[in-house]
Amino acid sequence: MKGDPVTTTILSMRIIPNADPDLLKNLGAEAGDRSLGIITTDSDDVSYIALDEATKQADVRVLYARSMYGGAKNASTSLAGEFIGILSGPGPSDIRSGLEAAESCIRYDVCFYEANDEGSIYYLAHCISQSGGYLSKTAKVKKGASLAYLIAPPAEAILGLDAALKAARVSTALFYGPPTETNFAGGLLTGEQAACRAACDAFAQSVRDTAAVPLRLK
Repeated sequence: MKGDPVTTTILSMRIIPNADPDLLKNLGAEAGDRSLGIITTDSDDVSYIALDEATKQADVRVLYARSMYGGAKNASTSLAGEFIGILSGPGPSDIRSGLEAAESCIRYDVCFYEANDEGSIYYLAHCISQSGGYLSKTAKVKKGASLAYLIAPPAEAILGLDAALKAARVSTALFYGPPTETNFAGGLLTGEQAACRAACDAFAQSVRDTAAVPLRLK
């Protein structure tokens, strides 16, 4: 139903307490980081936000974060899902804290929503009050900046971004042009926190409007 949340499933979550030096080198770990945390889920964008939250709650860094091609329903195996993320930290307790923060974010704070009653179109419009180390670097904004994280199917996303940019004093920090690995689109917009929230509201409303009336030339 329209407005219903689309929850994210964590498929795997494991810790390597003392990773092999070659693996740490291949992943680009910082000196002093010897432990790794691996997580896979069936929703990439929710998980990117969750890893950013991990960097705010624990002494961890995001070494690797990638979307799987095709999307959750087309995953290659039962644990691959749509996303893999790898955290590094000085020790296993740091990794555990980071993964727990990510898990809490996924379970309780961030989700996609259904844009129509059939549940065939969904979107993400989430305001990040203060960006952490990961998304700040990704979006090339100052750490602690507010972000509107906006994702939808291709046409809906372009229409939604236009509405969001017109509705609030925000600018584009990062544009995800269609198609992404999961055949969606969107972007990260930045501005004052209130403006980012207004941008999220405008984006969500535009996606719902397009889902209701997809064919309109006037």
